[in-house]
Amino acid sequence: MLGRIGPWEIIAILAVILLIFGSTKLPELAKAVGKSVVELKEGLKGSTGSDESATPKTDPEK
Repeated sequence: MLGRIGPWEIIAILAVILLIFGSTKLPELAKAVGKSVVELKEGLKGSTGSDESATPKTDPEK
């Protein structure tokens, strides 16, 4: 039974989140989570590249 979350459990979790954070803070919270996910994806995308991205780039004009 552990690991199976049905629709009633999801509704209960969402209701608790609404009670804790309130309706005015939820958009801010969702925006912060979205930014975090985007940054995580960009970080993972950059870390799977070659070693060139790990070495600092030098300016040829200097």
